[in-house]
Amino acid sequence: MKLKRLFDYDDYKGTKNYLKTQSRYEIARTVLYFAISLSLFAAGIISTGDKMNLLTIVAVLGCLPACKSVVTMIMFLRYKGCTQGDMDILQNIEHKMTQLWDMVFTTYNKNFVFSHVTICGNTVVLYSADGKIDEQAAIKHLQNSLVLDGMKNISFKIYTNIEKYMQRVEQLTELQVDEEVSFAVKRTLLSIAL
Repeated sequence: MKLKRLFDYDDYKGTKNYLKTQSRYEIARTVLYFAISLSLFAAGIISTGDKMNLLTIVAVLGCLPACKSVVTMIMFLRYKGCTQGDMDILQNIEHKMTQLWDMVFTTYNKNFVFSHVTICGNTVVLYSADGKIDEQAAIKHLQNSLVLDGMKNISFKIYTNIEKYMQRVEQLTELQVDEEVSFAVKRTLLSIAL
C-alpha cells in the first residue's frame, strides 16, 4: 500500500501545498531516473572497458523516461501555489464546502493558476492571486471541459481579490448543495488539472 501511495500522486491533487509537494517529488524522480541511466552506462564501461556495449544501449533507452520526467518537473516548478498569507485566510472556509487547492489548468495557448476553488453544486468560484488572468478564456476552457464530461449549466466566477472571494463563498454556504453534482464537477476538474 505504501508503494502505491508513493507513486499514485493523483490522490493528492487539490490538497494544500500540492504544487510544492509534487515539485519535490518530480525533482527526486528525475534525479533517480538519470542516476540509474548514468550508473548503467558507468557499469558498462567498467565491465567491458569500452562504451560500445549492451549496457550503453540500455542506459540510452533509460534516458527516455528521464527526459519525460524533466518535462513534468519543469511544469511543476513553474507554479508556486497558494501563498501562506492567502492560505491562512482561506482556511476559514467551512469544511462542508467542496474545496480544491493549488489547481493549474493548461491549454494550448494559456495556463490558468488558481490558489483555491470552491464547488457548491453547479456553482464554482475560483480564486487566483494572478491579477492578469484571462477570466473569459479560463471560464470557457473549464465550461468546455465539463460539457465534454456531460455536465451543463455549471456557472463559474473568478476572483482576484481574496476578500470578495471570501464574501462569495460565505454566500454559498447558505445554499442547498447537490453533493452529486459537486462531486462530478470536482472529479472532472481534478482530471484536467496539472
